[in-house]
Amino acid sequence: MPQFWMEDFAPQMVWLVISFIALYLLMARVALPRVANVLETRHGRIADDLDQAAQLKAQAETVISEYEAALADARAQAQATIAQAGAEAAAAAEKRNAEVAEALAAEAAAAAERVAAAKNDALTELRGVATELAQAAAERLLDGSVEAADVAAAVDSALGNTGQENASGS
Repeated sequence: MPQFWMEDFAPQMVWLVISFIALYLLMARVALPRVANVLETRHGRIADDLDQAAQLKAQAETVISEYEAALADARAQAQATIAQAGAEAAAAAEKRNAEVAEALAAEAAAAAERVAAAKNDALTELRGVATELAQAAAERLLDGSVEAADVAAAVDSALGNTGQENASGS
């Protein structure tokens, strides 16, 4: 092997040193600055991306907080609208109930008037029937004629006492 020959050892060492210095200078002047430049560019791009990500995160947090505030406002407005609609519905129902109660009270008053009128008509008719019956019964019992005025006074007196007993018994 020629590398191990001692007479060729010195020139090989010289060429080794020359090659090493040439490669060192080539690497130091050309390759390493390019690598350093690429690394710096990459580091700068990563730093910019991180800064931009931080800004976007801050903007996203701001947008989220604004969204949550708008959502809370919308919920509050919805609750207020629901409460207002409920109050309006309750007021409308109360108004309808009052109208129905008023109509029922008017119908009840009209019915009470009709009942009172029917009662008065019945009592008037009863007075006439009672007067005729009393006159007929008195004429049969007495075998004679009885004055209609006397019979009417007796019936009025009897109806007056019955009316007072019914009023006090009720």
